[in-house]
Amino acid sequence: MKVLVLGGGTIGVSCAYFLARAGHEVTVLERRSGVALETSYANAGEVSPGYAAPWAVPGMLAKVIKWLLMEHRPLVLRPRLDPSLWSWLFKLLGNCDANAYARNKARMLRLAEYSRDCLRQLRAETGIAYDDRARGTLQVFRQQQQMDAAGSDMAILERYGVPFALLDREGCVAREPALGRVRDKLVGGLWLPGDETGDCFKFTRCLAEMAERLGVRFRFDVPITALHVEGGQVAGVAAGVGIERADAYLVALGSYSSALLKPSGIDLPIYPVKGYSLTVPIIDPSGAPESTVMDELHKVAVTRLGDRIRVGGMAELAGFNLDLRTARRRTLEYVAGDLFGQGGDLSRAEFWTGLRPMTPDGTPVLGATPLPNLYLSTGHGTLGWTMAAGTGRVIADLLSGRVPEIDMSGLGLERYGQRQVG
Repeated sequence: MKVLVLGGGTIGVSCAYFLARAGHEVTVLERRSGVALETSYANAGEVSPGYAAPWAVPGMLAKVIKWLLMEHRPLVLRPRLDPSLWSWLFKLLGNCDANAYARNKARMLRLAEYSRDCLRQLRAETGIAYDDRARGTLQVFRQQQQMDAAGSDMAILERYGVPFALLDREGCVAREPALGRVRDKLVGGLWLPGDETGDCFKFTRCLAEMAERLGVRFRFDVPITALHVEGGQVAGVAAGVGIERADAYLVALGSYSSALLKPSGIDLPIYPVKGYSLTVPIIDPSGAPESTVMDELHKVAVTRLGDRIRVGGMAELAGFNLDLRTARRRTLEYVAGDLFGQGGDLSRAEFWTGLRPMTPDGTPVLGATPLPNLYLSTGHGTLGWTMAAGTGRVIADLLSGRVPEIDMSGLGLERYGQRQVG
């Protein structure tokens, strides 16, 4: 079957690779000059199924008010006359009760754990290398109330068999020795030993090369402007100066998916949540993290990627604006300097921003649509890198007529009340 994959980020490339392995004839269309040049370029570097959780949590409104009053706040809301923003926020708040949180986190964990296993298998089969490490994630708590609140998350982790350990201050230092220099700033942490780290950009470029060897065609500098629907199915895609045709079409355009789909009657509640990162050269390995340390107070991750430290996080609701804001850089520099001040040279850091495609319940949207030859692979939010390999496997199974290896309930468009017939 001829499959047209729209989007060359880590999700699109992972889907293309596994589709080609399943025997399909695959073409990837990407508006940029290469793969992984937008949201996949400089993300936090975490492959973190243990940390998979929706942003919609009980008590969210009180947390937002507290965050907005912080000097180094993890959330920035820029009020604007944007109906899609307010609709998305309303739906997010509707997912903030305990039952919805447990349901959404369970869905995310199901895909994230599967994806981590698929990534390990891919690494074993192909030898793909991307500054990868498998040394877990340490979520550090600066306040006792944060540690006390970890109980609900641990209950869900335990229910789904995800390994974890609640650590005191000295336990955190044992896992991340560089934190010994700032031990008095911590009260404890949650260690997730099954998590991994790696450079998403390097991974995606290597996987694209492997996909090409399987016959995948990549066409770059091709803007995708519209779906052409005839007779109740997609007849082609307006891309560049022409129409591209295939038997099946997969939308993997991240935050830009909703605008493409809406004229065809598919209302996908995805909003671009802007994140930032710094990539810092290491000058003292003993002062750098061994893996990922997540600062729970500031929602910033500090990750070891080879000879670099990646500092990433925060959420800014500002539409599709990609301006690099100095205040966000100061927050990243503060966290990196406060926890790992001797590890890297912040004066030589690369500052970056990207748009995460967030659904109001935190779960991506995978699979069929009301149009029988149109499929979705989008809405992964901050977990696109974590969920990429598993998403690719799932999509390849669905388009090949096979039953995926994980339960797909709650991972599709049907949860938003839209019928699937693909």
